[in-house]
Amino acid sequence: MNKLKLGVIGVGGIAQNRHIPAFQKLNHLVEIVGVQDINEALSQKVASQFHISNVFTEYEEMFSEVDAVVICTPNKFHAEISIAALNAGVHVFCEKPMAMNREECDAMIEASKKSGKLLAIGYHYRFTDAAITAHLAIEEGVVGDPLVTRVQALRRRKVPGWGVFTNKELQGGGSLIDYGCHLLDLAMWLQNNAQPVEVLGKTYNRLSKTPNQINDWGAFNHETFEVDDHVSTFITFDDGSTMQFECSWSANIKEDKIHLSMSGVEGGLNVYPFEIYQPRFGTFFNEQAYAEHNEDEAAQRQALNFVNSCLGLEDLIVKPEEAQRVSSLIDAIYQSSEEGRSVRIKY
Repeated sequence: MNKLKLGVIGVGGIAQNRHIPAFQKLNHLVEIVGVQDINEALSQKVASQFHISNVFTEYEEMFSEVDAVVICTPNKFHAEISIAALNAGVHVFCEKPMAMNREECDAMIEASKKSGKLLAIGYHYRFTDAAITAHLAIEEGVVGDPLVTRVQALRRRKVPGWGVFTNKELQGGGSLIDYGCHLLDLAMWLQNNAQPVEVLGKTYNRLSKTPNQINDWGAFNHETFEVDDHVSTFITFDDGSTMQFECSWSANIKEDKIHLSMSGVEGGLNVYPFEIYQPRFGTFFNEQAYAEHNEDEAAQRQALNFVNSCLGLEDLIVKPEEAQRVSSLIDAIYQSSEEGRSVRIKY
């Protein structure tokens, strides 16, 4: 079997620390043949570090040499590069979020359908043991019909002080579009992809716009900070269930917190740590299982799923239509906060 030829577009931290190592561990199935970045000196450095043969000046030059690309650029360029690659007959793995807004997501999906090439989005939380175990338990009816999902993705004073994370033009938003999107995707996947229909959201950035901030993830300029650092949202779905959602880069809390739990008609489930709560035999059962949230292992599984899907050996775990749903929800949260009212989502 011929190896999948892969190119990497954008070679910043996420490419160096997650995607390039993950795909190179699959060297029996895939070969990274080239990289491209707007910073050519960085491209040369990364190519040398990871023993990658080719450095391309423009990403379009890569398409004739590869079967698939991994896109790790700022969010603003996700749609543009993905569509160009798909139109050139190249499979695409694009980092999350899928794009800046729903309209761009729609155009990406259309390009994928027209070209017949795969479009995968990097929501790697689905590939953790905790997420997989929760999904299997929900499929077996542990929760039953869901009623309320509670989600928190909270970091204490960890605004990313590198890259362009606080640049609204390049990223489209802050803590929600960068971090909260992972938990939104995971929660909706566990809800069997229920459709969000109404959103009441509020975004904040007052804390990060004040001077002399304590920040564990490097320095940033409070005067030019222009994205959200904290978001609180209430979401209603088409099956009548609801979600209470909160995310932050810079919360004044005791410690970082990641939480995802569901309460349903038949029982309840907590993902971190994995626990099941059910009434049985006239009493209440609390059950635990060891199912960890290992992001390195998840990244490896995600890479394998993409490669095998490109080779026709399995199906994508994260469908582009599901990632588009996350982006539609993010759009609605930002709109709700800006307009000071609840927003209905139309499909």
